[in-house]
Amino acid sequence: MKTSRVEFSVGCFVLAGVLAIGWLAVKAGGGVLGGPATYSVTARFANSGGLTPGSNVSIAGVQVGSVETISLTKDFAAVVKMRVREDVALPTDTQASIKTAGLLGDRYVALAPGAEEATIPAGGTISDTESAIDIEALIRRFMFGSVERNNSGGAK
Repeated sequence: MKTSRVEFSVGCFVLAGVLAIGWLAVKAGGGVLGGPATYSVTARFANSGGLTPGSNVSIAGVQVGSVETISLTKDFAAVVKMRVREDVALPTDTQASIKTAGLLGDRYVALAPGAEEATIPAGGTISDTESAIDIEALIRRFMFGSVERNNSGGAK
């Protein structure tokens, strides 16, 4: 009788530990079980510049969604599918930009809502986009300059 009480106590302790680890994993991952209701919008970029699925989507620095998928079209453009909270109604003239958090931080999509009354429906597309800035190309251009060359190979 005494061993079954000890086994029951150990089982309860282990179960409490597993539940605590599960709760910590959900909180550390930034998730909420069930989560808020969302809808899908897409945007087309010439360069997604290191954006990955799971990246944040924000308005004025406040996270309102996340990147779901990134795919390549036949004409070599990046189509980014995002999930945005249902309580955020995006006007039809919303602009989507790929930004970097800090100098070397993660990439995210920044949305700048416009002033239109009409909103983008679920499954709709944001048409005004600004691609990611290639920091390496900017540094290379700054360090080495952009020397124009003529057809004979010499600098002008």
